[in-house]
Amino acid sequence: QVQLVDSGGGLVQAGGSLRLSCVASGRTFSSVGIGWFRQAPGTEREFVATIGPSGGNTYYRTSVKGRFTISRDNAKSTVWLQMNNLSPEDTAVYYCAATRYGTSAIEENYHSWGPGTQVTVSS
Repeated sequence: QVQLVDSGGGLVQAGGSLRLSCVASGRTFSSVGIGWFRQAPGTEREFVATIGPSGGNTYYRTSVKGRFTISRDNAKSTVWLQMNNLSPEDTAVYYCAATRYGTSAIEENYHSWGPGTQVTVSS
């Protein structure tokens, strides 16, 4: 089972960019899909993006399409979430997670989670 550590969050102005990283330990990284989720204060955690085990399949929530890009390098056991043109509505704690279901937008399909990294976008 993989263990995940996410990082790269910070404070950025609206219109700016951040790149989040999710580094995995364990020998099964190349066989799991990775997703990013986020949770703003007082809200439910929501799906952001997901990438399949080989990196060939990706899927995004509608509000981030064209602004966020998910990618992975299995040799480095790392997944990135490049976030461009950020808005205050993107402010949240971002979590990466692993799934055996390929690409999934369903939180219950994920079995391993990173600790989260805070992203704050000022207006």
